[in-house]
Amino acid sequence: MTTRRLFPTLLHQARLGNEELLAELDHSVRALAEDDMAGRRWSREHGYKGYTSYASLDDLPRRDPAFAELKRRLDRHVAAFAQACAFELGAKLKLDSLWVNLLRPGGHHSAHIHPHSVVSGTLYLALPPGAGAIRFEDPRLGLMMAAPTRDPAVEEMRSFHTVAPEPGDVLLWESWLRHEVLPHTGKGERISVSFNYRW
Repeated sequence: MTTRRLFPTLLHQARLGNEELLAELDHSVRALAEDDMAGRRWSREHGYKGYTSYASLDDLPRRDPAFAELKRRLDRHVAAFAQACAFELGAKLKLDSLWVNLLRPGGHHSAHIHPHSVVSGTLYLALPPGAGAIRFEDPRLGLMMAAPTRDPAVEEMRSFHTVAPEPGDVLLWESWLRHEVLPHTGKGERISVSFNYRW
């Protein structure tokens, strides 16, 4: 008798590996949070506790050399992840969008996916103690009508996976994977850069 594991969901976690670049990006995000009036207005109008450039700036790699360098490094991570996912692409995935997030205490991101993208991810710059971790949901969850709970010690069988990254970590996942940022219960600002790659 054979029991096989089907339909794996992959998560890429790696260090960016350049402390100077991380410091430049942290500085740039904080400057954007002060200067980007359209982003601040959008964040306020949509109840975002902090600042995001999600709806205001779509050219950060052209605007700031630190983001251009980040894009070059992310391209390599995404290419490696695409290979691990056994994607048959015929061409490289391309950066579609990149935005910054400065989340203040009490802030969170509700569960969501990233439609029209193939790979999504986040680079973490500042994570004070208590900063909200990211939680991924088993994509089959809505179909498990009468399924019993599973032993949480078996990591790959859990319904939810919570990842508490460190500053400098890059996480990548397939864009259809539902995820959320848990409430920031600490002090200080949780700073990250999120992005999507398309085919």
